Amino acid sequence: MKHLKLLFENNTHWVKKVERETPGFFRKLSAIHEPKYLWIGCSDSRVPANEIVGLLPGELFVHRNIANQVIHTDINCLSVIQYAVDNLKIEHVIVCGHYGCGGVRAALENKYHGFIDNWLRNLQEIIRIKRASLERVKRHTGRLDLLSELNVVRQALNVGDTTIVQDAWRRKQPLTVHGWIYSLKNGLLKDLGISVSSIAELQKLESRYFSEG
Repeated sequence: MKHLKLLFENNTHWVKKVERETPGFFRKLSAIHEPKYLWIGCSDSRVPANEIVGLLPGELFVHRNIANQVIHTDINCLSVIQYAVDNLKIEHVIVCGHYGCGGVRAALENKYHGFIDNWLRNLQEIIRIKRASLERVKRHTGRLDLLSELNVVRQALNVGDTTIVQDAWRRKQPLTVHGWIYSLKNGLLKDLGISVSSIAELQKLESRYFSEG
């Protein structure tokens, strides 16, 4: 327990700092929760969602898992999306991966890692479909970067494929899904050009990126 004492001390210092800079911040925060953004990102501790985009607590609804996956059997992720879309009425879903992702590396190297290999099956499917594109990249780090980007695109499209998001689009609810990637080396975000606001746009992007024809 003595090792955790520092965290409580840090918490106290943080509260004092926030209240000093923004008096009444926590009182206001506890009274209302109206974020406009849902962030689906990686669990990697080097990718702090709020800090990256300069938003305060309460301004960004966050879901994180290994390699920022959106899997249609993952009730946890789907519940977050449903609550964000139907209850919070968020306007933007941001799927954000990062270069140097350990989950992406594990999937590409295809070595045994235990239980997590089940979670990475979705990435293996991306590798199968995009194998030719990945093999054209000679450097291993380059292939990792490309797979990280393709993973973001796939997961953003998976968000759009959910009945939750498609129902929102059908009822004309303003909602856009974006695909971004973050660099650990310089702290900068990169827009991958994925911005989907309708089923028609979704179908075009799926055909462009993941058609097996």
